[in-house]
Amino acid sequence: MPKPQRRACQATRDPLPSWVPRHGTQRPELVIWGAHGGAGTSTLAAWLQPAWDMGAMRAEPDPPYPAEVASGRALVVACRDTAWASRQATKAVSAVIAQGGQVAALAVVSDGWPEPAIAASRFRLLEARAGSVIRVPFVPALRATDDPSAVTLPRRARSALVQIHVAAGQSLSLPPLPPET
Repeated sequence: MPKPQRRACQATRDPLPSWVPRHGTQRPELVIWGAHGGAGTSTLAAWLQPAWDMGAMRAEPDPPYPAEVASGRALVVACRDTAWASRQATKAVSAVIAQGGQVAALAVVSDGWPEPAIAASRFRLLEARAGSVIRVPFVPALRATDDPSAVTLPRRARSALVQIHVAAGQSLSLPPLPPET
C-alpha cells in the first residue's frame, strides 16, 4: 500500500482579525458608541457613512452594550483623549467584551491638547482588548461649522478614518483633497 502524501503546510498571514466576518455576512454600517457624552460619536458617524450614532454609554455600574443593534456590524467605541475619558473607554470596552461582543476600533478623538500620560497608558492597555486604538486628530474647522460632513479634512484626519474602516474590515473611499494653495 502506498504511503499517503502529506501536503506542505502553507503559512499565510491573514491581515484581518479572526473575528471579522470574511464572507459578506457583516453589514456595511459601522456602529459608533460613545464611552461618554461629547466623545465625538455624531461627528464620526457623519464622516464614516454608512454609520449609526448610538450615543453615549450610560453611567451605571454595568452599562448595557447595544448588542442587538451592533449584531453583524463592526463596533467603534469613541472617546476623548483625557484621563477621565480613558477610564470611561475602559468601562465601555469591558462592557462589550463581558457581553460577548467585539470592539473593532477604539477611536480616541483629540481635544487639541496633549494627551495626558495616564490616558496614554490606559489606551495602550486597551490595545490588547480592542481591534485597534486609533487617534483621531483635532480638526479646528469643526469649531466653526454646523455640519461636520461639510468640513474638508486634513490628511491626518482622513488617515484616521481609513484606519477605522480597515480595523472594521471595510474599505472607505474619500473624495480627493482640494489642491493646496
